[in-house]
Amino acid sequence: MVYSPSTAAPPGDGDANAPQHVHTYRQQGFAIVRGVFAPLEIAALADAFDRIRAEGMRHPKSFRHGNVFFRVAVDPAIGRILRYMQWPGYIDPVLDRFRTDPRMLNLVAPLIGSNLKQIINQMHWKPPGAAIAEFGWHQDIRFRRPREAYRRPGDSYVQTGIAVDRHRAESGAMRILPCSHRFGELALGDGRVMDRPLDDSDLRRVGLDPAAAVTLELDPGDVALGHLYTLHGSGPNRSPADRRFYINGYVDAAMCDRGEPTFDEGHPVPLGAPVLVHWEDLHVRPEPHYVEQ
Repeated sequence: MVYSPSTAAPPGDGDANAPQHVHTYRQQGFAIVRGVFAPLEIAALADAFDRIRAEGMRHPKSFRHGNVFFRVAVDPAIGRILRYMQWPGYIDPVLDRFRTDPRMLNLVAPLIGSNLKQIINQMHWKPPGAAIAEFGWHQDIRFRRPREAYRRPGDSYVQTGIAVDRHRAESGAMRILPCSHRFGELALGDGRVMDRPLDDSDLRRVGLDPAAAVTLELDPGDVALGHLYTLHGSGPNRSPADRRFYINGYVDAAMCDRGEPTFDEGHPVPLGAPVLVHWEDLHVRPEPHYVEQ
């Protein structure tokens, strides 16, 4: 099924015409759609990642300009790395084009409609050999702050990720606990997520079995979709190649007071002046500056 932007409301669970990934997402809390983007498109995306990484590594430490943020870190094993970069769509036309590609709308609109904002536009790198490129078990709901700005978050938000490289266990692919979106919000770990080891005792502490977790194996061009309450995390990259992931999180515009307008009745909305998303001081300190972390 190709989703038409004129279909304003997402279909219900019983809609037999819904795409298979919609049923899988609702049942499992995540889904994979294979081969959404062609090899030449992924090559262009990989080149964009290289450009952004080169720009980020020019900075001696983390750097912010409005919503654009380069998270520079020093890895004890391999030295300075760019862990992630937020809102590349403001500065790179290729990355901007991917986030508003009609195929992305086709994937998320059956779940949350065609009037959408974005609250995530983020690039992730896991360079080979990095000691700190891990994410502990967590649910993305923990990052939706202030909570009052997000209404019915479990029903109105979908996280997506485009695989730029081959994602396997050895490269630090994501680990997911299927059906965990049904458990609601859970108290996990000590509050840290980034650079926290993927520790199965965090799951046992809340009564969950880590043996039920699966590895999110992706090939370049595949797109993964994740629920805001689905438990996930990822370990270090022990392969000889990068593991890159382009993350875009979409939300029903009527259900969220934050975020960049992205689709209006299915039509792409270009980025303008930055609007409030996560960084509370956007309008207090909009100038370029370095960030101590």
